[in-house]
Amino acid sequence: MQFRQLLPSPDTVELAQLLAELELGQDGAAQRPLTVANFVASADGRAAFQGRSGALGDDGDQALFKGLRTIVDAVMVGTGTLRAERYGRMISDPDARRRRTERGLAPEPIACIVTRSGAVPTDTPLFQQREARIVVFSPSELDDREASAAVELVRLDPGELTLTTVLRHLRSQLGIGSLLCEGGPTLLGALILERLLDELFLTIAPKLVGGGTSPTISSGPELPEPQPLALRSLLERHGSLFLRYSLR
Repeated sequence: MQFRQLLPSPDTVELAQLLAELELGQDGAAQRPLTVANFVASADGRAAFQGRSGALGDDGDQALFKGLRTIVDAVMVGTGTLRAERYGRMISDPDARRRRTERGLAPEPIACIVTRSGAVPTDTPLFQQREARIVVFSPSELDDREASAAVELVRLDPGELTLTTVLRHLRSQLGIGSLLCEGGPTLLGALILERLLDELFLTIAPKLVGGGTSPTISSGPELPEPQPLALRSLLERHGSLFLRYSLR
């Protein structure tokens, strides 16, 4: 799929080639994975329409969404997003799984779920995928008796259940070098607040939502001061803008 590259230099680029050139691994001495987030927002700043993000994106956004999954070790998602988007298999395309193994990765990324309430929607299709590996961080027990996936529960005391602790566990116990956050806004807000986010992929959709109560891409406590971003690249396709930022 072709995109028009506006920055760092004007060009026509193939998404597959851009993804193949991305280096999101982390060095062995790091205490946590390199962490990136991928979100879509309307032109008036909303991250969802009628409770879901899918109505905002287009085929280019979906291609980036699926493509980023092919190059990371794990995908992190909150229970609200898991429930609303009805998550299924992380990578359903056999060719994409083959490309992962060629990069030295497992055929599919680990699904990482973080919950403070302990309420995990195990009825979502992801838990019925035999090939899926799911790690749940929760302060309480998990009823996964009906799940077909391989589910690992990491129980943490509520006072210990921070994303800093979660990411250190992913790195030290599971060898996760790169982590992709797909939402929701509360999870992204916590990553930002704990200074754990390294890069943000943000799609600006050429759409207006208007009013309503849909969130922005992040929520939670306000930072002491705004976090500067450095624009690394800017792509355009059919009016959608695809920005890649690194956090300074």
